[in-house]
Amino acid sequence: MQQRRGRTGRVRWRRRSSDSRGVNESHRPEFIELRRWLKGRKFEDTGLVPACFPGTGRGLMSKTALQEGQMIISLPESCLLTTNTVIRSSLGPYMKKWKPPPSPLLALCTFLISERHAGGQSLWKSYLDILPKSYTCPVCLEPDVVDLLPQPLKAKAEEQRADVQDFFASSRAFFSTLQPLFVEPVDGIFSYSAFLWAWCTVNTRAVYLRSTRQECLSAEPDTCALAPYLDLLNHSPHVQVKAAFSEKTGCYEIRTASRCRKHEQVFICYGPYDNQRLLLEYGFVSVCNPHACVPVNIEPLREMLPTLMGGEQAHKKMSILKDRGFTENLTFGWDGPSWRLFTALKLLCLEAEKFMSWKKVLLGEVISDTNEKTSLGMAQRICSDFIEETQAVLRKVSDLKEGKTLPTHQLSLVEALRMEELRILQASAVIVSSSRARCP
Repeated sequence: MQQRRGRTGRVRWRRRSSDSRGVNESHRPEFIELRRWLKGRKFEDTGLVPACFPGTGRGLMSKTALQEGQMIISLPESCLLTTNTVIRSSLGPYMKKWKPPPSPLLALCTFLISERHAGGQSLWKSYLDILPKSYTCPVCLEPDVVDLLPQPLKAKAEEQRADVQDFFASSRAFFSTLQPLFVEPVDGIFSYSAFLWAWCTVNTRAVYLRSTRQECLSAEPDTCALAPYLDLLNHSPHVQVKAAFSEKTGCYEIRTASRCRKHEQVFICYGPYDNQRLLLEYGFVSVCNPHACVPVNIEPLREMLPTLMGGEQAHKKMSILKDRGFTENLTFGWDGPSWRLFTALKLLCLEAEKFMSWKKVLLGEVISDTNEKTSLGMAQRICSDFIEETQAVLRKVSDLKEGKTLPTHQLSLVEALRMEELRILQASAVIVSSSRARCP
């Protein structure tokens, strides 16, 4: 028998429910038109409606309670935008003639730019109208905002920007061949800003769908498909779903592996990604992400260990770590320094007379109480330095938001990432301090 809530319990429950419930947006013209367009392509209603939620923005809300294993969406193949869609369009003949063959990604980006330019004449207008007008992937951020990102993410963001710029530059010759399809000059249609929008659309919203290779496209994996309506589902690291294309039904199907209450937001999980990867690939940060961590670069540790890594042993220790793959995936997490980070520190802090025991260190063995305590002390120092750096960046972000010299929404994104990492570092600091206090 279900336990009845008292008055205070009911008030708290209503408050929590109102905080998590979204505002139904199915009445908005663009969503009415989208549903009409989807229905014309044999999509059947599965009880989800578009809504705006606090914290995540636009998403999908369940009209009824969902049970574990229940189908939440089944999107017919006719609704999916794939490279096959592109080849069947007016772009197809130009794709087939171009050498070397364009990549599947270029095909999708070209189609999106072309269809958006077509406006009301596009058969995909109903879908294009609900796509974001801009994105917050690092490639779209102001350079001064990118400078505020943690160093590992900043390096990847700069690499991402360079890759996209090179991709655009290498595609311009192909775009020029499309001039017969347009009245306006193609340089204005296929501009860098249009290309960036299309690239971000595919990169952040596509689902995995392995397609039969198109002979007129390059040999790169053709695994991306845009899925109208389905791509309104937001990410949560706390849910599990089963998503795949069913050959039997001819639909891309998603089933939930967890329950969802009526009028709550329905989530999917993009994968067990930390926040730096989520920001790099999708342009957002997940608060209270259990997979979140703070990466540690091994190289700067040399400067922090001058007294412990003197002479020839310092070089040998770094060589061992590199050879054994212990210079990557070193992190602080909610439960303290990762095993890989602490093991690397134990090797770097290994006493000279015990250096020959380095293999035992990499196997996780305790070499000495002194080594354990020294390694914990170093972890605490690194964590403290990271906390100080993160707090300094947060103060700078706050000042920049007041000065209004950079886009506030971009600064807020950096702030969210840095705040989450600060909480992780503070949790790690407590754990390391407690462990150190227990050392003999």
